[in-house]
Amino acid sequence: MTTPGGPRPRPGSYPPNYNPNAVANNMQNLNINQPNQQQSSNLGGGSAPRPPNTTPFGQQPPPFTSSRPGPPPPGAFPRGPAPPNFPPQATFPPNTVSSRPTGPPPGSQPPTFASRGPPPPGALPSSIGGPVSPSPSGPGPRTGPFSYAPPTSTPPHMSGSGPVSNGPPAYAQSGPRFAPPMGTSMQRPSMGPPQSLSSGMSSQPPQMRASFGSPPPGAQFSAGPPQNMPPPPPMGSSPFPAPVPGMLQSSGNPYGTQTWPPQQPQQQPMFGMPPGGPPFPNQSMALGQTGQSKIDPNQIPRLTSSSAVILHETRQGNQANPPPPATSDYIVKDTGNCSPRYIRCTINQIPCTQELVSTSAMQLALLVQPLALPHPSEEPIHVVDFGESGPVRCSRCKGYVNPFVKFIDQGRRFICNLCGFTDETPRDYHCNLGPDGRRRDADERPELCRGTVEFVASKEYMVRDPMPAVFFFLIDVSMNAIQTGATAAACSAINQVIADLPKAPQTMVGIATFDSTIHFYNLKRELQQPLMLIVPDVQDVYTPLQSDVIVQLAECRQHLEILLESIPTMFQSNRTADSSFGAAVKAAFLAMKSTGGKLLVFQSVLPSIGIGSLSAREAEGRSNMSAAEKEANKLLQPVDKTLKTMAIEFAEYQVSVDLFITTQSYVDIASLSVIPKTTGGQIYYYHPFSAVSDTAKLYNDLRWNVTRPQGFEAVMRVRCSQIDCDKTIMVTLKHDDKLHEGSECAFQCALLYTTVYGQRRIRVSTLSLSCTNMLSNLFRSADLDTQFACLLKQAANEIPSAPLAQVRDQATNVCINILYSYRKYCATVTSSSGQLILPEALKLLPLYTLALLKSTGLRSDGRIDDRSFWISNVSPLPTHSVIPLVFPRMIAIHDLDDKDESDDSIIPSHIPLSSEHITDEGIYLLENGEDCLIYVGNSAQPNILQQLFGVSSLEEISNQFVLQEFENPLSKKLNAVVNEIRRQRCSYLRFKMCKKGDASGMMFFSYMVEDKLSSGLSYVEYLVHIHRQIQSKMP
Repeated sequence: MTTPGGPRPRPGSYPPNYNPNAVANNMQNLNINQPNQQQSSNLGGGSAPRPPNTTPFGQQPPPFTSSRPGPPPPGAFPRGPAPPNFPPQATFPPNTVSSRPTGPPPGSQPPTFASRGPPPPGALPSSIGGPVSPSPSGPGPRTGPFSYAPPTSTPPHMSGSGPVSNGPPAYAQSGPRFAPPMGTSMQRPSMGPPQSLSSGMSSQPPQMRASFGSPPPGAQFSAGPPQNMPPPPPMGSSPFPAPVPGMLQSSGNPYGTQTWPPQQPQQQPMFGMPPGGPPFPNQSMALGQTGQSKIDPNQIPRLTSSSAVILHETRQGNQANPPPPATSDYIVKDTGNCSPRYIRCTINQIPCTQELVSTSAMQLALLVQPLALPHPSEEPIHVVDFGESGPVRCSRCKGYVNPFVKFIDQGRRFICNLCGFTDETPRDYHCNLGPDGRRRDADERPELCRGTVEFVASKEYMVRDPMPAVFFFLIDVSMNAIQTGATAAACSAINQVIADLPKAPQTMVGIATFDSTIHFYNLKRELQQPLMLIVPDVQDVYTPLQSDVIVQLAECRQHLEILLESIPTMFQSNRTADSSFGAAVKAAFLAMKSTGGKLLVFQSVLPSIGIGSLSAREAEGRSNMSAAEKEANKLLQPVDKTLKTMAIEFAEYQVSVDLFITTQSYVDIASLSVIPKTTGGQIYYYHPFSAVSDTAKLYNDLRWNVTRPQGFEAVMRVRCSQIDCDKTIMVTLKHDDKLHEGSECAFQCALLYTTVYGQRRIRVSTLSLSCTNMLSNLFRSADLDTQFACLLKQAANEIPSAPLAQVRDQATNVCINILYSYRKYCATVTSSSGQLILPEALKLLPLYTLALLKSTGLRSDGRIDDRSFWISNVSPLPTHSVIPLVFPRMIAIHDLDDKDESDDSIIPSHIPLSSEHITDEGIYLLENGEDCLIYVGNSAQPNILQQLFGVSSLEEISNQFVLQEFENPLSKKLNAVVNEIRRQRCSYLRFKMCKKGDASGMMFFSYMVEDKLSSGLSYVEYLVHIHRQIQSKMP
C-alpha cells in the first residue's frame, strides 16, 4: 500500500547528494567535549601554537598560572589527565585550556584543541591576513526624505573580505557563527553546589537585583558598582572613546576600536542634560501631514548584507566596548569582560535609576548563553585549578574572584565588585600590588584578567559521585510509525550515532520500543541475542531490573547494532495503532532513575492509551479558530497537569527528555512539549514526515543533540537537568537603589556542571558596564538584537494565555513607546512633526516587530501544532537565531553563475522580503534556520531547471524534494550555498519545494514581511501607523 511518508530508504539507494553527514562533518574545525590531554610544552601558556592563519591575533595567550601559593613561574600548561584507555578526544567545554600541569594516560598523546589543522582555503577572511577596509562613518545626514546619520551604537563593520567558513551561525546575511563538529562527544555535570552558590547580595552599596521571572530562570547574577572605577566622563559626553578610522591598525592593538563617538545631548528638560549641542544622530522619514506616505521604499531601513569579520576586544582603556551585532560574524578577544556570546545586555550602559529605564520604554535584561560556541580562532577558555581549597569567593555574596575585584592593603584584602564587601585574601593567594594598584601577577592569572574562566570544582561542590553518561532511546513502533518509515529512520539514525557517543568506560545505553505496550531489551553480553521484556500494564507501569536494560556501551555495542537493524522487521506487520507514550516515558524514567541521563524519544502519533493519553483537540480548534482572536487559545496550553507532574519528577532525578516527533497528523505539541521544556530537553518536529526527504535531517538533528557541548545536572542558581550550547536564559533586571554616574555595574553568571568524564567544573562569566544618567546614552548604546530577542520571548510566553490580538498590540506598543520616548526626549527640537525619527541603533526595530506580527506564532491561521512548536522553540532560542526565525534570508539561485567573482563569499547577497523582488522567471531560496523553501517561478527556464534539479519542467519536481548535485557549475554552486547555510545555522534544514498557485506557493509568500498580507500591513504602511501613533502621543 502507498503510505503518506513514502517508502523507507534502503541502503545504497540514496540520491547522489543525500550526504547525511553534511552538517555533522562540516560544522567547523573545533575539537570539543573530550577529556583533558597532555599538551606539548608551550611558553605561550595554555595552548599549543596555532597553525598559520588560524587566528587574527598576533600573539599567544599570556602564561597563565593557577596553583597556590603565590604566582608560579611561567611555563608549559598542559591539560588535566584523561581517564585511562580513552581514544583521542577533545576538551569540553569548547575552547578550554587547563592551567594545571598533569600527565596524560600512558601511551596517549592525542592532539589538543589548539593543535587542530588550519581551516580550508577561504575559510578565514582575507582581513585576517591583510588589511581591512575602514568602517564607514558618515559626516552627517544625507539629503532626501530619509536621512542617515553617522552610526552611534552599532560597531563599525569591515568590508571587502570573505566569510569565515568555520561554524554554525547567526544570521549569515551578516556573517556566520560557529559550532563544533558533530562527530565529537559531550560532557555532563553533577549534583548541585553547596549553599555557596546561592546569591547572598547585600543592600550596600546600591546594586541591581536579578528578577528570575523569565523562562527559564537560573543564572546567578549580582550587581553593584566596583570600587576601583575611573572618574566619570564629562557631563554630556559618551563614556566611550572616539572611534578610530579603521578596524585594524598597522601598529599597536590588532583590534579595531568599536565605540560610540562622543555625542552632545539635545536640550532636554530632564536627566541632567545640558542645553544646546549638535543634533542627535537619527534617521528620519518625511511623512505628509495627511498621513500619506512619501517614503521611497528603496530608502527605508533594511538589513544589509556583510561577509566581513569583526574583531572585537571586550574592553579598551578600562571601559567596556560595545559588542558587535549578534547576527554578525565576529572574533572576540577577552580583555576583562566576557564575550558577548556568553552574556549580552539589552543596553550596553546601565541606567542609574529605574525611572530612567521606564522613561526609555526599553527592556533592561540579560541574555545568557553560558555554553555558547566560540569562534575557532578565539583564545581557549582557561581552566583554573585551586586544588582542594576551591576558587576564591566573596564570603558575603559568594561571587567569584574576577578582573574587577579590587585588592587593597598590599594585596592582603580585596573588595568584592558585586557587593562591596571587604574580605581577607587567603594567605596562599596573596601577592603584592604594583605601582598601578593591581596585583603583580594579575596578567598571569586568567581569573584576574579574563571575563570567562573555568574553575576546577573541589569536593565541596559534589553532593555525590559524578554519575555516568546514560543515553536511553525510546522508539515508537505503532502501525503508523512503521508504515511511514519513521521507525526505520529512527533506528538507522541511532545506529549511526552510536559511534559518536562518549567513549568513556562509564557511558551506558538502553533501548525500548512501544505501541500499546512497552518492550524493553536486555543487552547483556552473555546473552546470545537481545532479549525482549514486555511491560503490558500502561496504567501502573514498572520497569525490569535496571542492570538488565541499561548497560555499558562497550559491553553491548554488538547487540545494540543487531537490535536496531532488526526492529523495523520485527514490527513490520504490527497493526496496533495505539500509542502508550506517557507510560513508556515513565517506564524509561524508572529504569534511569538511579543514574539520570538523556532520554531520547521518537514519537509518531497522538498518545492514546495509558498514562498521559491525549485526545484530538485540533478539531475543536478548527471550529473555533476565530475565538483565538478574542480569548486565550486553550489549545496552546497543556490539556492537564499529568505530563507536567511527570516532568518535574524527571528533572528532580536529572533525567532530560528530547522529543523527536515524526508525524503525519496532530499530536498535541502543546501538551507534549511540557516534558522537554521542564527537563531541559528539546523538541524536534517533522510534519509531514517523509522517509525520503527527512531521514537525513533526523540523523543530523540526533547527532548534533548527542555531540554538542552540554552538561547534565547543571546548576545556575536553580537546578535543571541539562543545559547545552543552544540554550539561552533571559534574566530581567530591576533596580534596588540608585547607581552612581561614572561607576560600573557588574553581572556574574556561574554555571556548575560535571563532564561525562567526571570532571567537576564551574564556568564563570563576568560583565561590567558603565552607569549613566543620560537617556541619550541609553538609546545610543541599545543592542537591537538583544532588545528584539526579549520582545520575541515575552510575546511567545504570552501567546498561550492571552488573545492573539492583544499580544500583537502589545508588541507594537513596545515599539511605539520606545520610538516615542526617543522622539520626545532625544530628537532635535527643530525636527518636523511630519518626520518619523528613528534612533540609529534601533532603526530596524519596526521592521523586526512587523516580522514578528506576521510570524507563525502570531498569525491566526495555520495549524495549532505548528504554533505550539514555534512557542516551544522560541523560549531557549539563542540571540543570533532570533532574527532569522521571524525575518528569513532570501537569495536568488537561478543566477548563481552571474555572481561577481570578486566577491569571495559563498552565499550571495540577500533580497528584501517583498514580492516586488520576485520574478516569474526566477528561482529563489528562503531559509530561517529551520526550513529551507525553494520557490520556482512558472516561467523558469528549462535549462536552469535541468541544471539545478535534473528536470526540464516544474511539474516533474517531486513534493518530497531532495536536493541532488549534478555535474554542472550551477548545481555545484547551489549545493555549496546550501552546505554553507547548513553549517552556519548548525541545522540540516528541511527542504520544501514551493510552486506558484498552490498551497506551497502561498506558504512561501507568507514570509514576504514587507508585503501587505492577510496577517498584517505592508512595511511602509506599518511605518505610517507607527508614526501616527507617536504623533498622537506627542503633546
